[in-house]
Amino acid sequence: MNETTTQETAAATALEQARERLIVAMDVPDAHQAMELVSRLAGTCQWLKVGLELYVAAGPRMVTALAEQGYNVFLDLKLHDIPNTVGSTARTAAVLGAKMLTLHAGGGPAMLTAAREALAGVGDAPQLLAVTVLTSMDAAQLKAVGVDRAPADQVMELARMGKACGINGFVCSPQEVAALRTLTGAEGVLVIPGIRPVGAAVGDQKRVATPADAIRQGASYLVVGRPITQAANPAEAAEAVLNEMATAL
Repeated sequence: MNETTTQETAAATALEQARERLIVAMDVPDAHQAMELVSRLAGTCQWLKVGLELYVAAGPRMVTALAEQGYNVFLDLKLHDIPNTVGSTARTAAVLGAKMLTLHAGGGPAMLTAAREALAGVGDAPQLLAVTVLTSMDAAQLKAVGVDRAPADQVMELARMGKACGINGFVCSPQEVAALRTLTGAEGVLVIPGIRPVGAAVGDQKRVATPADAIRQGASYLVVGRPITQAANPAEAAEAVLNEMATAL
């Protein structure tokens, strides 16, 4: 195998690895637009995120419909309720076929533990992800809700609590990935929103990074929404993100 072929093979491998780690956020208002977007993505990704907007509009059937098409579904509901309710909801998410499920770390140790225990022994249970500090929040937003810590410090405090409850999957901004990776070790699952490709508008996000930078810092998965879903050609936009990710793999 010559040098050119080796380089081409390595590039193709990196691109496939990137494809396994990109989550496209299906932040659309109804099932029709969701399925239209899936069609326009043309198989560029393996993971799709069903968030609160789409889940409220289309219901649990949206999760099962995407799973039946062969996609891995990241169910991003950011559960935050009494422990019994969150535990029951986690079991329901497993039945729907969700592969990942978010809950707010701010719900506290009892809630996190209830979710983990509810999935114990469940076959093909979703990966639980504790949301630390939303990427739309900065120090001023935290202070407004009574948290005087800097965002990075609050992320680590909540992550340490989550680990103590047996949770080793987290959602944080790109700025905290490296520190969180040190905390979780290689086995931790770090899902990172707030990703903006080179040249993309930041929008309402406060703590962002490029795809390549987030991967280099230790991200397991990247969540990308508007830069892909609002592009004139979502498939091309997804491929551009994948190529950025591949440079870091």
